[in-house]
Amino acid sequence: MHSVVFVLLWTGLMVNSERHSLTYIYTALSKPVELPGIHEFTAMGLLDDKMIDYFDSDNPKKVPKQDWMKEKLPEDYWEKGTQSRQSKQKWFKDSIDILMKRMRQNDSDVHVLQWMCGCEGESQPDSTIHFHRGMWRYSYDGNDFLSFDDAHGVWVAPTEEAVPTKRKWDDVQVLKEYTKGYLEKECLEWLSKFVVYGQKQLKQASPPDVYVFAKNTKVETNVILTCLATGFYPKDIILQIKRNGRVLTTKDGVISSGVRPNGDKTYQRRDSVEILRSDLSTYSCEVNHPAAGLHVEKVWDQILPPPPVSGGLVPIIGGVVGLLILVALVAVVLVVLYKKGVIGSNRSLNSGFPYRFTNVTNTPMTGSNRSLNSGSSGSSSILLAATVDPTANGPTNQNSLPESQNFLE
Repeated sequence: MHSVVFVLLWTGLMVNSERHSLTYIYTALSKPVELPGIHEFTAMGLLDDKMIDYFDSDNPKKVPKQDWMKEKLPEDYWEKGTQSRQSKQKWFKDSIDILMKRMRQNDSDVHVLQWMCGCEGESQPDSTIHFHRGMWRYSYDGNDFLSFDDAHGVWVAPTEEAVPTKRKWDDVQVLKEYTKGYLEKECLEWLSKFVVYGQKQLKQASPPDVYVFAKNTKVETNVILTCLATGFYPKDIILQIKRNGRVLTTKDGVISSGVRPNGDKTYQRRDSVEILRSDLSTYSCEVNHPAAGLHVEKVWDQILPPPPVSGGLVPIIGGVVGLLILVALVAVVLVVLYKKGVIGSNRSLNSGFPYRFTNVTNTPMTGSNRSLNSGSSGSSSILLAATVDPTANGPTNQNSLPESQNFLE
């Protein structure tokens, strides 16, 4: 029998520690890959890791993904958002072409440019949200390319190819002021507004399901005891394995997966520790999920898996058959990808596959009439040409967008 203890937490305990985030993610491919669900260009907004709007190149219209977004925002918000994202789609296409030329790449492989931008704020007792941090980062082929250091007001180039852009952008004071202003003010204003709009839904936290079980290890005398918490939202959670009431740590051999996303917008975490099969101690799994106001402690029922079978031909034959099936399956996949032209060049599929940028935590903006030449000379050398309207840094109004309209247009 499982022993379960439920304790309702005081909701006031999380008032001063609740954080919210507004993130926009743009992903562009250098060419279509003809795979289901993978678009040449996608853009999405996320509030506290939940998608609130979406746009892609096959359905080029910005649409709400939450009922409250549709109810609270006027029609012209979505019309302006559609126009903004269509302009960004063209900018991304041009920028990938420029990057490929700069890096001497051809179009035989798929390349990916991503832009993540957004802000995180912390709720205060008076219901306001104070700025905590911002993110404005570019990634190319899954690697960091360029980011903005909000604290020091400079662009950071982790690769040699991004240095020309960094130097050019560092020299444009209005661009740095605009970027910092968006992250610390405009983005935070929209974050505060969206949190109010979606407050009811955001507070619908999902408590975790908790499981404690044992499985065999390579050592016949041992088992791995696992504590699994899954199906919870938001992702902040405390999980501990106890032995006779004492919390076990990494010094005791505890290994944690960390919090990982499920496929349904909830999260999971599992911690494990290796113990003797003969250990008769009382083991329990304690889980604390503040957002759901729930504390759970489940005691392991001491049920052990059957001892592993040692020796014999059955495991060997099974392993050989499994290996042959796996090799055949991989060969088929490689042939299909080769025929589609997705692989076969001097780069691997992983180097250009979208969504490797996990993950996949932020947003973009739009531009004006003047470009910043980030190459050495000539219009053909413009890389990530950013333009800024210096008059566009005013306060947010009903006609503005949470992703700035004044960058990269």
